[in-house]
Amino acid sequence: MGQVEGKVAIVTGGASGIGRAAAELLAKEGATIVVADIDAEGGEAVAKACGGKSRFRKLDVVEEPAWESLIAETMADLGGLHILFNNAGIGIVGRIVDFKLEDWRRQSAINIDGVFLGTKHGVPAMAKSGGGSIIITSSVAGLRGSSGLAGYCATKGAVRLFAKAAAMECMRDHANVRVNSIHPGIIDTAIWGKIDPGSGAYQWGAARDEGANAIDPAVLAAAALPDGRLGVPEDIANAVLFLASDASSYINGTEIVIDGGMTAGR
Repeated sequence: MGQVEGKVAIVTGGASGIGRAAAELLAKEGATIVVADIDAEGGEAVAKACGGKSRFRKLDVVEEPAWESLIAETMADLGGLHILFNNAGIGIVGRIVDFKLEDWRRQSAINIDGVFLGTKHGVPAMAKSGGGSIIITSSVAGLRGSSGLAGYCATKGAVRLFAKAAAMECMRDHANVRVNSIHPGIIDTAIWGKIDPGSGAYQWGAARDEGANAIDPAVLAAAALPDGRLGVPEDIANAVLFLASDASSYINGTEIVIDGGMTAGR
């Protein structure tokens, strides 16, 4: 207990799924959490569950003035910033030849621009606070390609290398800020229910029952993993806690894959 005691954390996409699990675990381990999301109802509930001085702040991660205000308020009200979990993201499925440019740009804006803006404004604040840790949510899709997910793979591969470059800059500038990426596999979150199986996700045809209108992650895990085990948000939150804590003080500019062995082999 108390692995991040006294630290202040911003968690984007914190209203649900991996973001919620990470926010609640960090709070349990002593951090004060700023839950940042566009979902006010969900975000308020998570902030309440985190307790203490934790609070919800509405944030569209693609808006730079919103980032500036959020971080300035966090510094003024909570006395610093030590952990930034750049987690907010979306997934849009579709074959390259059918993919709409507006969908490509929207996905890239949230998944890449949001990470860039959080890091851009987070690093100086963390340096003033004595240092800290930035964790970026990538994906196994940032390590290997997948048909029907070219746009998503592109964004997740981008933030993987962005984390490495940011880590190098922070070391060069003696900012005392570490930057790493995490790469979840098949995790049981609400995002799967938002993917239309008929929208180009043809490689996942076996991951749903005939006539179903959403992909079943449990069926997908059974097909993709040797032991068929489906991951849960807490599996990812545990890695976030480790990277946020001083226990990982010599881990920088790298990635942690949390996929149940999915990418290890066939």
